[in-house]
Amino acid sequence: MNDLNHCIVARIMHGGMIHRQGTLHVGDEIREINGISVANQTVEQLQKMLFTLSLTVKHHLFHPQIFVRAQFEYDPAKDDLIPCKEAGIRFRVGDIIQIISKDDHNWWQGKLENTKNGTAGLIPSPELQEWRVACIAMEKTKQEQQASCTWFGKKKKQYKDKYLAKHNAVFDQLDLVTYEEVVKLPAFKRKTLVLLGAHGVGRRHIKNTLIAKHPDRFAYPIPHTTRPPKKDEENGKNYYFVSHDQMMQDISNNEYLEYGSHEDAMYGTRLETIRKIHEQGMVSILDVEPQALKVLRTIEFAPYVVFIAAPTITPGMNEDESLQRLQKESEALQKSYAHYFDMTIINNEIDDTIRLLEEAIDLVSTTAQWVPVSWVY
Repeated sequence: MNDLNHCIVARIMHGGMIHRQGTLHVGDEIREINGISVANQTVEQLQKMLFTLSLTVKHHLFHPQIFVRAQFEYDPAKDDLIPCKEAGIRFRVGDIIQIISKDDHNWWQGKLENTKNGTAGLIPSPELQEWRVACIAMEKTKQEQQASCTWFGKKKKQYKDKYLAKHNAVFDQLDLVTYEEVVKLPAFKRKTLVLLGAHGVGRRHIKNTLIAKHPDRFAYPIPHTTRPPKKDEENGKNYYFVSHDQMMQDISNNEYLEYGSHEDAMYGTRLETIRKIHEQGMVSILDVEPQALKVLRTIEFAPYVVFIAAPTITPGMNEDESLQRLQKESEALQKSYAHYFDMTIINNEIDDTIRLLEEAIDLVSTTAQWVPVSWVY
């Protein structure tokens, strides 16, 4: 019922009886139900009246083609904004959702891709989710003590002021993620294996073990450095030696994936060294910082991203400071970047980790894959 006490169709759930019949649409006004006027009826009374309807079902063809990967976790049972908790869909980071309708500004309709013949449910629109996250951040940091973060006002007015200048700073500081549009491609070989994880979790050992076991399959890009070569060091074997000016010029031309300094010398991974590995038909293994994914997550590098999580801390284990630090850093990385992970492995035993990685690379090369739509279009 709207403010004028008119019964207006606000939403039609995909797959439900009304949707299949196709005679009611969003925005329609219902004046009578079975000959009984809806005037002065409560919402509860109207719901009871609707249950008595007899409808003729007609086939309503629909061919949804939009799929997204969820980049945040959502539980409608814990959401105070959703108009009907029972109509919501619970999902986790990485779930593939088929988008059925975007008609509602705040609540999209979708269904999990792996459910067969399921009806659609409500999921928060990207704009609503971004606003929710921004409001939580404002309240937590108390940057905007006077700003109201109420999404739904009493009048349910339009929210055209929600991007006012006073809020822009909060949005700019947040790395807001909601959904990533994806497409399903036939099996293809990933070009790059990216190992993410806390410092000291064992990524270098994993990388070296894989290369030693499969030297014709995996390779690591040789880094460039500005330090002088030591005695008997060969250019291009363990390092490429370049001048400081040349490296700085290449950095300014965005030719490096990562770079840094150590003991007055600069070190970095040049993108061209990764491309040369791909040209040889091999998989390039990278143990990089998460920020490098902004460059790598393209069809050119086609990465398979694996998060190497810290070993499980069991009761009675001697928890020294380094183990606690490793666990905290691992949890922080997972919280911030889980939406980029194709796989997560807890590195309890190196042999198990290597086996799981080998199986994953084989599987992803022989099965259909969901990839960002930007890889295709």
